Amino acid sequence: MHRIPASHTSDVFEILIFKKGNGTVWVDHQEVEVEDNSILFFSPYQVKKWDTDFSKLDFTIIIFQEEFLNEFFADKLFTYRLLYFYQHEYITKLKLTDKGIQSICNISQEMKEELVQPNTDSGHIIRSLIYYLLQRLNREYALQRGLPFHNTTNNHAYAFKKLMEQHIRKKQRINDYCEMLGVSRITLNKAAKKQFKQTATELLKQRLVTEIKNDLIYSGKSVSEIAYSFGYSEPNHLMRFFKTQTGETTTEFIDAYQNGST
Repeated sequence: MHRIPASHTSDVFEILIFKKGNGTVWVDHQEVEVEDNSILFFSPYQVKKWDTDFSKLDFTIIIFQEEFLNEFFADKLFTYRLLYFYQHEYITKLKLTDKGIQSICNISQEMKEELVQPNTDSGHIIRSLIYYLLQRLNREYALQRGLPFHNTTNNHAYAFKKLMEQHIRKKQRINDYCEMLGVSRITLNKAAKKQFKQTATELLKQRLVTEIKNDLIYSGKSVSEIAYSFGYSEPNHLMRFFKTQTGETTTEFIDAYQNGST
């Protein structure tokens, strides 16, 4: 069996396209089944732990950094508009038909051919292919999850999403983000609700819970150490917040994870 039991992270975006899949992968604190005809999306610095037989997989992987897209696209919030990246409410996975997965593989193969044997116009072709692929997958993800996928001229919601990824460990008050964005709390909550079906306050709490769960599982720190690293004056404050948001204590969460029932 070819397994990678240890947890690991990377600083890149990853799209894994499975024709044949088996086993599971833990993405942050969520267990995701690796199935035939499925696509998994990983954002930078997500913690991943595989439990699968890699010799039985048939998959293609597309890897890129945010800087790569920023070279192509003027919209610096582009990756934050893609619903499957930096997603903390829904599992970042698509299930497609045989025909659908083959169509995606064909696009990735075109990109590979341009990379292996580049021509003077290869950059333009790769740019158009990856833009088409990312948008097409975003539409499919939105449809499968019942999420709005239209772009908006109001960037507050996406800018907030980006700032959360950058500052969540140090800033956990919604007013901090309103100040950075130069908007009122009402404006930010309204923009987030329209785009993500959740208020900015709800998104912030959800993002903080994800970060705390990752530390509880992977950091090796005590609850007290984790609490102080997030700026809580007392561990009880973190524990109370965690219980309110998840319905379970930190101890119950760790026990459930270790027993494979979370």
